[in-house]
Amino acid sequence: MVDYLRILRPRQWIKNIFIFAGLVFSRHFYYPQSIRLSIYAFIIFCLLSGGGYIINDILDYEEDRVHPEKSKRPISAGRITKPIAGLWALVLLTISLVWAFKINGSFFFTCLLYLFFSVSYSLYIKRVVILDVLFVSIGYVLRAIAGAVVIGVEISSWLFLCTLLLALFLVVSKRRTEIILLGKEATKHRKILSQYSVELLNQMIAIVTSACVVSYCLYTLSPQTIEKFGTKNLILTIPFVIYGIFRYLYVTFQKLQSDIPEKAIIGDRPLQVCVVLWIIICILILR
Repeated sequence: MVDYLRILRPRQWIKNIFIFAGLVFSRHFYYPQSIRLSIYAFIIFCLLSGGGYIINDILDYEEDRVHPEKSKRPISAGRITKPIAGLWALVLLTISLVWAFKINGSFFFTCLLYLFFSVSYSLYIKRVVILDVLFVSIGYVLRAIAGAVVIGVEISSWLFLCTLLLALFLVVSKRRTEIILLGKEATKHRKILSQYSVELLNQMIAIVTSACVVSYCLYTLSPQTIEKFGTKNLILTIPFVIYGIFRYLYVTFQKLQSDIPEKAIIGDRPLQVCVVLWIIICILILR
């Protein structure tokens, strides 16, 4: 039974924390109904993304067997057969989509869109250079959008932009670390890695890192933001964002641990402290 939980990749559920961005930045963390719906959305996306991960593991069976970490997963290790895994994925997807439909139509549509991007990536897009990282990043954005629509608040253009840039930063860092760690075996694990080089990925990281920091700074200084929240104090959160991104760069370039982003975050205490402090300060400023 433990393996049936493991193939849902519970460590990657940390990605679903993006769902709570809408709750925090709409100031709806005071309302029990909004908190409850956000928690429901988090659980639904854990099931939905879990079903998507299973489909991806089935399709990537051969490639995952040569990866030092992914070869230990239940499907690639042969502990769960592909037909049984496929049936388990169908059950999870059915439960999550029916639950989403019962909450509201917009949230259900967002879940369908996420599933479309997830399956499209697994079937084809993962073989198309540049588009592969964009599709994975859009998955993060759809989580943030889902968190907004589930509680019926406006989807901010700043939320979209900052989430997309942060996601690109995480995904491109992951690609760079995979190439370095796997070496000559990299293309056996993920064929698209043959289309990338460390130099190209370094350039991409530099661009999205700069864009991410600048976008967040502009967001905190925006007249629209100041008017919406009635405070200029969000600027006080900028040092935490800068430190968090610089720390993740350190984890990527010096410790080579960003091949699995959730492992990098869970395994790095300074990064954890930074994220928690940023969340606390944001809530205190916006309350």
